[in-house]
Amino acid sequence: MMAVLDRWPVSRETRDRLAAYASLVRTWQKHINLVAPSTLPTLWSRHIEDGLWLDSVAGPVRHWADIGSGGGFPGLVLACLAAERPGHHVDLVEANAKKSAFLRTVIRELSLPANVHCQRIEAAGAVLEQAGAISARALASLESLLGLVAPSIEPKTVCYFLKGRAHEREVADATAHWHFDMVKHPSRTEAESVILEIRNCRPLAA
Repeated sequence: MMAVLDRWPVSRETRDRLAAYASLVRTWQKHINLVAPSTLPTLWSRHIEDGLWLDSVAGPVRHWADIGSGGGFPGLVLACLAAERPGHHVDLVEANAKKSAFLRTVIRELSLPANVHCQRIEAAGAVLEQAGAISARALASLESLLGLVAPSIEPKTVCYFLKGRAHEREVADATAHWHFDMVKHPSRTEAESVILEIRNCRPLAA
């Protein structure tokens, strides 16, 4: 925990929230699969740190929409940071009822400025329309992600998609069907991982 947090300038209150969140993940993991069991020993460096990295790349976004939130990575990490920023908010979209119950428990116990929407992403257009930025991690291919969000967002809305070693192939596949402006942010902690910062996405003409 300390080795990870020492790399990021967060307040003691945020550290306490993140530690409480990590504890809840470990408790609930015994009953539902929030993260891959093999990654639980590296919860901080593998999962929580991705949210801290995203925040450093995007800056303090006032209104996030995190799609396919799962166990809350990166959405709940962003919410822990937003708790120190008046007027900031995170919406989490998660279709699985058990995972949504977990997300709501964390939000309630840590008093986070966030809401959970237990619905499929395709049905969450009203949530996405209000967001200034969209985040997704380990959810779907880039081409699929663009298809999910493009109908509901403005060209100025920024998407931040956290990707692993297959990202170059995903980008190539997506460019066959989509136009988008992209900035690639290489990971500071994990080789071959990136954040794809995407704007102005629209389907190519048939």
